[in-house]
Amino acid sequence: MHREYRRWFSPSLGRNMELLIFGHAGARVLVFPTSMGKYFEWEDRGMMWALGEALGRGWLQMVCVDSVDAESWYARWAHPGGRAWRHVQYENYLLDEVLPLSHYLNPNPFLIVTGASFGAYHAMNFALRYPEVTDRVLAMSGLFDISPWADGYINDTVYFNNPALYLPNENDPRRLSQLQRLDIILPIGRDDPNIGHNRWFSGQLWGKGIGNALREWEGWSHDWPYWQQMVRLYMGGHD
Repeated sequence: MHREYRRWFSPSLGRNMELLIFGHAGARVLVFPTSMGKYFEWEDRGMMWALGEALGRGWLQMVCVDSVDAESWYARWAHPGGRAWRHVQYENYLLDEVLPLSHYLNPNPFLIVTGASFGAYHAMNFALRYPEVTDRVLAMSGLFDISPWADGYINDTVYFNNPALYLPNENDPRRLSQLQRLDIILPIGRDDPNIGHNRWFSGQLWGKGIGNALREWEGWSHDWPYWQQMVRLYMGGHD
C-alpha cells in the first residue's frame, strides 16, 4: 500500500501542517480525525487495515489531515467568534492547499469526505458548505450542532458553520440543487446519545429534498472497531 507523508507551512493557518496519503489511485477521500485528533489517528486505529483491499486495488486514495480543534472549537480560552474564525482558516487550508495537492497527485474528480464523532461534524459541515467540490459524505456517529462549542454565541461565522442552524433555513435553489446531488451516509448506534439528533438531521435533509441514508446500528457503536466495520461496508466495497 502506498503511504506518503507531507508537511509544509500553511499560509492559511500561519503554521506548519502535516498529513498522510494512503493509496495510489481511485476516488479521493478527505479524512478528518476525531476531537483534537492527529493526522495519523486513522492509521493508528486500524482504519487503513480495514480499507486495505480498496487502497491496494486503487479504488480509494485517502488524505488524512491534522486538526486544529484545540485552536478553534475546543479553544475555550478564546471568544466563540474567534474559535469559528480559526475554523474558517482551517477550511481555507483544506480548500486552497490540501485539495489542490490531492487533485495534482490524483486527478480523479470524485471526492468523499469522512470522519467519526467530531470528525463527522467536520465532514458534514464541509460537504454542506462546499457541495460543488464534494460527492459523498460518510459521517459516522456525529453531532451536527456546534452550539455547545460556541457557548450559545451566534454571529454569521458561527451560524454558517453550524449545519443544525443553516441547513433548515437553506432555500437558495442553486445551493439546494448542488446539495441534492450529494450522497450522504449517516451510520450511528441506536444507543448513541447522538441518535435523536441524527434522526432529526436526516429528516431535515429529506425535507430539503436532500437524499440520505440513515443507518442505525445495534448498541452504542461509537468506537473504532465499529467505525472499521462502517468504512468497510459503506466505503470499502464490502457487503
